[in-house]
Amino acid sequence: MSSTLVGVGVGPGDPELVTVKGVNALRAADVVVVPVMDTGERGRAEATVAHYVPAERIVRVVFALNERTDRARREAAWDAAGGRVAELLRRHGSVAFATIGDPNVYSTFTYLAQTIAGLVPGVVVETVPGITAMQDLAARSGAVLTEGTEPLTLVPVTAGSAVLKEALAGPGTVVAYKFGRQAAEVAEALRETGRLGDAVWGSALGLPEESVRPAAELDGAPLPYLSTLIAPPRRDGGRGGKL
Repeated sequence: MSSTLVGVGVGPGDPELVTVKGVNALRAADVVVVPVMDTGERGRAEATVAHYVPAERIVRVVFALNERTDRARREAAWDAAGGRVAELLRRHGSVAFATIGDPNVYSTFTYLAQTIAGLVPGVVVETVPGITAMQDLAARSGAVLTEGTEPLTLVPVTAGSAVLKEALAGPGTVVAYKFGRQAAEVAEALRETGRLGDAVWGSALGLPEESVRPAAELDGAPLPYLSTLIAPPRRDGGRGGKL
């Protein structure tokens, strides 16, 4: 009988934002894997899962979540993590992998699934969508992500500030992920493109240390790594002006 690996999106941090289907998938799995850094600190995914799954069914697996420069070290960590999850799949019929946000949006689950496919023949891979940080920030700040025919562009600032500037120079709303360490460059890009006034940023959404503030208050100081930015376009046409 084939084993099943399910990537479950558990949202940006607020336990109340896990979908009913997500909770059911977590509880139905024999074990739930949560990614942790090699420092061993408890991550958002683990903290969220703990609200729904007993501790004895949660398995912590180390991933190189913050390794961007040493490719050999990163891939060795992925291989080790994949081997650990493959071992769990051989012992259990179903394994869930909890990931913040959505498993198909900039998620570690993508790399894990690719690794597992080569290690466990016949494994069935499924995903359960999760609420993303941009949706949560839009709800908490009142920012409207899209209207009418506007496009929506999502940019990880880890790709470089030039990618963000190019997106901001175009139409529609721009969402920037992981911009905390480059907050000064992001603020400058917003000023250069005339997007500063209506932009908002947030971090630790749904958690006690949550911060949701206008981007105009960015002072160049570094922010939490997982900060999210929403920069809407100018909307001068009144209600329905973008239809």
